[in-house]
Amino acid sequence: MQLQTKYFGKIECQEEKVLHFPRGFFGFETEKEFLLLPFEGSDETLLCFQSVQTPSLAFIAMNPFSLHPGYAPRLVQEDLDFMQVSQSEDLCYYVLCAVKNPVSESTVNLKCPVAVNPDICRGVQVILDTDEYHMRHRLAEFQMKGSDGSC
Repeated sequence: MQLQTKYFGKIECQEEKVLHFPRGFFGFETEKEFLLLPFEGSDETLLCFQSVQTPSLAFIAMNPFSLHPGYAPRLVQEDLDFMQVSQSEDLCYYVLCAVKNPVSESTVNLKCPVAVNPDICRGVQVILDTDEYHMRHRLAEFQMKGSDGSC
């Protein structure tokens, strides 16, 4: 299928690559289908959740493990059941980024990651039940490192 995107223009994509978000994203509950597209040259650490329904809607996301190798999100049982896994480590995680100028002032939300089960093409945004992570961690706080290969 062809899809018009916010950052990549018109692209060809396979329907089986569409991720289904039955609950949508926070504030965008009616948006249910997204593609996860990597930005060229980012080694898949900088990505985009592109809405299938709304071409102008796309969320910038990052691989949290490339920023914080010790990042350890723990989902509550209800979310694990919803994602059809037995433990948090069975999922892929992404954090949304609010891009600012200068880029070092950009922030990532480690408190509310997006969890994806690639086996069933399902995603959910969750709120972690911990005070360890916050909604606005400045990128300048992190020393950029390579991904540990989480997904």
